[in-house]
Amino acid sequence: MDTPLPEPLRWRLADGLVALGLDPPLAAPLLDYLALLLRWNRTYNLTAVRDPEEMVTRHLLDSLAMHAHVRAGALADLGTGPGLPGIPLAIARPDVQVTLVESNGKKARFLREAVRQLKLGNARVLESRAEAVAEPGAYAQITARALDTLAGILEVGGHLLAPDGRLLAMKGVDPVEEIAALPPGWAALAVHPLAVPGLEAERHLVEVGRAA
Repeated sequence: MDTPLPEPLRWRLADGLVALGLDPPLAAPLLDYLALLLRWNRTYNLTAVRDPEEMVTRHLLDSLAMHAHVRAGALADLGTGPGLPGIPLAIARPDVQVTLVESNGKKARFLREAVRQLKLGNARVLESRAEAVAEPGAYAQITARALDTLAGILEVGGHLLAPDGRLLAMKGVDPVEEIAALPPGWAALAVHPLAVPGLEAERHLVEVGRAA
């Protein structure tokens, strides 16, 4: 697939990947995904971010900042929208089987096309609300980038986690109040500060699991 994006964008993404401890050649499939997203976004309004440079930082690198904390195995990305962080993670981590959960029909159509065009054998699309996914205990981890509070994510998706499974929740500032409001039986196991190349804002990854 041709990537009709300026060459400096490729260099910027490759530099960001190096900063995150990832392989620079991953820039090619990631930019293929970005080009597809830009094309569909003109018609279907899949994301409010429209500038390709901003997309590199806020979509691709922001999604990949969590990669070192993702375990091999099955991951469900709840309310993935146009595939964030699920598609960048599937590209960067072939050892992770990503299920992209999205109830919006337009976004689900885009996701199926992206999985097909990018030949992502380790990704699949479920057009469904998270709470309606009937795969209890099937996932080593779930993630949700912009879905809800920690308690809200667990309410709709906690049933998907294996007994030792983890919620990996991307947050801005350290969400102390959300952690304090976790439902009984769940606990924050770790809070990882993340550095997203090119992004000034704070980012934290909260790992939540079942309380011992």
